[in-house]
Amino acid sequence: MRLFHFSEESVIDVFVPRVKANRTDMPPVVWAIDEEHQFTFFFPRDCPRIVYTRSEGLTPEEEQRFFGTTAANIVITVETGWHERIRQTTLYRYELSPESFELFDEYAGYYISKETLVPLAVKPLPDLLGLLVELGIELRFTPNLHPLREAIQQSSLRDYGIHRFQNAQADTRP
Repeated sequence: MRLFHFSEESVIDVFVPRVKANRTDMPPVVWAIDEEHQFTFFFPRDCPRIVYTRSEGLTPEEEQRFFGTTAANIVITVETGWHERIRQTTLYRYELSPESFELFDEYAGYYISKETLVPLAVKPLPDLLGLLVELGIELRFTPNLHPLREAIQQSSLRDYGIHRFQNAQADTRP
């Protein structure tokens, strides 16, 4: 198994466990993601996005609504205002030894470690949109993520993630 940590910082010599701002109920940890789910981090850190995957249990209407115009099994939707930042961002993928990690969330591919870690390797990723295209992921842009979030939360779609939504544009619908 390969585990990664993504950053916009090009030189991180050591990963020290810390308390995550939105998980203050947890002890300090180092977060990592598995290779299968790493694509969910091919974005600038604060970029709000919704990721969803074709899965069992969708009604025919919802299958049409969320996947009717695509052959892709994974769709990621980002607000239009982030397009240029995504194009210009180079991320750094740090590979971490999996030995001290324990599974935190199987669906999302998240792992945590309570140990201080030195990365095994670091690789720059300058073409984030190209990486997503190579994986056959459909990337959609929309002026506002709120309508999609509401539609997903009211649907039978269960295989989804909503990332950094606190950074999304305000819902300006009447």
